[in-house]
Amino acid sequence: MASAKIVYASMTGNNEEIADIVSEALENLDVDVDVSEISQADAEDFEDVDICIVATYTYGDGELPDEAVDFFEDLEEEDLANKIYGVCGSGDTFYDDFGKSVDDFDAAFQKSGATKGAETVKVDLEAEEDDIEHLEAFAKSLVEKAANN
Repeated sequence: MASAKIVYASMTGNNEEIADIVSEALENLDVDVDVSEISQADAEDFEDVDICIVATYTYGDGELPDEAVDFFEDLEEEDLANKIYGVCGSGDTFYDDFGKSVDDFDAAFQKSGATKGAETVKVDLEAEEDDIEHLEAFAKSLVEKAANN
């Protein structure tokens, strides 16, 4: 059975909900899932799973959430070759840098040597029905990529 770790940063609860949606989708695909708030996780936690996922929000004018900075810096230093990763998160299209932290975490995973298993998913504020479908497709893509890895 494949295993996944989802780490999320959430100020308003939107990314906790996104993490729950992805977790449920993965469990429905027979994946063993562990979910943690980013301040309670270490980047090295990803060494013990097949699929690595970050769900994050973007703060202010494109900044990483304060509680995610240490995790982000540690992630860039990890060796996650042979791991599959995906990044998703919520933001507000009102800002010019909509979802920039999602892109930043995507780059950090690339630096770690992990293999991208799904296109990033950015949600405007709360997950609506079409966002849920995108997140479920995101989960499915990660599982398919892990099965072929």
